Amino acid sequence: AGGDRDKGKRPEMGKVASEMSDITIVTDDNPRGEDPAAIRKDIMAGIKDALDIGDRRKAIARAIKIAGAEDIILLAGKGHETGQIIGDRTIPFDDVEIARECAREQTSKQTSERAA
Repeated sequence: AGGDRDKGKRPEMGKVASEMSDITIVTDDNPRGEDPAAIRKDIMAGIKDALDIGDRRKAIARAIKIAGAEDIILLAGKGHETGQIIGDRTIPFDDVEIARECAREQTSKQTSERAA
């Protein structure tokens, strides 16, 4: 849920996400002028159990780390966007590229651990 948007939908979005998944990670998505932690808190109000990881890159990396071979990871919120709006700035951020980087890092780490 992005900042400066319908706050009333946030708990419902969290509820649906948690009901449709085994693990839910709530992270930042275009907080704009709002406090990102407050947005996540609103979303978490609709969830019984979820991980709250504000840093979107760390949230994606965590999802990849805990996913099993048969699991599906859904990165919701950014879609085709290649930037994250924080305040009045747009920071380059592409979910697809970040997920690829995190997957490569996780694969490399697992390969190194097996070799050791």
